[in-house]
Amino acid sequence: MHAPTHAVAIDFETANETRTSACSIGVAWIEGGRVVATEEHLIRPREMRFNPFNTAVHGIRPEDVADAPEFPEVWARIRERVDGRLVLAHNASFDLSVLRHTLGDYGLAWPVCSYLCTVVLARRAWPNLAAHKLNYLAEFLGIALDHHRAGSDAEACGRIALAAARTLGLEQLSDIAEATGITFGQLTPDGYTPCKGGNPPRRRRLLPISA
Repeated sequence: MHAPTHAVAIDFETANETRTSACSIGVAWIEGGRVVATEEHLIRPREMRFNPFNTAVHGIRPEDVADAPEFPEVWARIRERVDGRLVLAHNASFDLSVLRHTLGDYGLAWPVCSYLCTVVLARRAWPNLAAHKLNYLAEFLGIALDHHRAGSDAEACGRIALAAARTLGLEQLSDIAEATGITFGQLTPDGYTPCKGGNPPRRRRLLPISA
């Protein structure tokens, strides 16, 4: 699949431990090397079961989504704009799993897209950082973040990807695969393949400064 030149970062929050319980989605649209727009949509899950642990993380309660549209209506607003773009997600195995399972639960077709896990990318760009969590990277890079607000998380994910590309000396996100050995994941109506990180660079051992 040809590497796309435009990207979209996505983030899901879920009502409970199941991958079909999305209660919020954030999307950040990336064009010309910058985030040009961010959206956040509440979603009413098919099963209105909210795990207290999940609510403690993101703050979304059943009453907050009681009048929100279900996933098919929200997806219809963004589906055509996602097709053909590089999809970014921080810990993509989670967010792409939510997308795949929720689409399947409603009998909706999967989009055609390549996707990139920005955790994998961040480990390439900054191998010596102690952690590569979204909030840690946002603080490291000076990116504003209202953590676990889906729109803010998606925008931070997009900005992290752009910063990583600059750190690696790349002009476009589409150059990442060839430059780093990262294999973009692929999503098609026929199935998916995961994003893989290749061989990560060695961590440099910090030596004590001699007196």
